[in-house]
Amino acid sequence: MKTKYLLVAIFCSMIVLVSGCRTSPVQNVEKHGYDANIANYTQEDVKKAIKRAGTGLGWIISDEEPGHAVGTLYLRDHMAKVDIYYDLEGYSITYKDSSNLDYESTGEGSTDGTGATIHSNYNGWVQNLDNAIRTQLGNL
Repeated sequence: MKTKYLLVAIFCSMIVLVSGCRTSPVQNVEKHGYDANIANYTQEDVKKAIKRAGTGLGWIISDEEPGHAVGTLYLRDHMAKVDIYYDLEGYSITYKDSSNLDYESTGEGSTDGTGATIHSNYNGWVQNLDNAIRTQLGNL
């Protein structure tokens, strides 16, 4: 009888472990356009809005070159890194790197996560960053 309960407990534990490791396709934000009111602002204004949005969510936003920033998020033992390209027409957020997020490439040489899978929390973090950027840009 004890063996039966032990097997049930092991089976339940395995289900919990497997369900906690969900992966999804990597979702990038492709050239999200701005509202019409952005026309009166500079690329520097856009950069500041992106930095405010990311910083407010715990992302570290660093400048790489004009029109390109890198966002890095550390949560517990996880790390997500994205490229953020922006100009006066729109911005994009694309996968750059990660650790402890079960990233798996398709092996086709794609460096932006296209066709790859990753822990589903990553997509939520990127979506939150996208929403915060849109909010900050709306406040310009």
